Amino acid sequence: MNNCSYVIILRGVIMPEEKKKKKVSGVCSQPLIHEDIVERVQKKMPDENKLYDLAELFKVFGDSTRIKIIWALFESEMCVCDIAYLLNMTQSAISHQLRVLKAARLVRYRREGKTIYYSLDDSHVQQIFEMGMEHILEG
Repeated sequence: MNNCSYVIILRGVIMPEEKKKKKVSGVCSQPLIHEDIVERVQKKMPDENKLYDLAELFKVFGDSTRIKIIWALFESEMCVCDIAYLLNMTQSAISHQLRVLKAARLVRYRREGKTIYYSLDDSHVQQIFEMGMEHILEG
């Protein structure tokens, strides 16, 4: 520790003095850790791999083309040609986005002759999407 730094001890938890002195909105005004709350939440926190997977799932929703495809598939099972025409995009661009959605297990496909039809993988996909729409419409 250099001569400009020091800490205070409060209820057995060490916090830097600088954090105590800051008067910033949204920051604790006292350097107190609620150990019981932290411990309870920590016990319920999913492991790092599950949190990573969840973050990756939400990343998939970060592209407006994929959102449009999901929206279209709410209404009907569709082939790449139909989705490309609907969204005024190339079949190649749609196929790429469908691969991303399929890898995230958000869509599935079935083959009928030479045509591949895509649909939502399960009802969870629609529920996630509807909850997101509800959240943004609360405004």
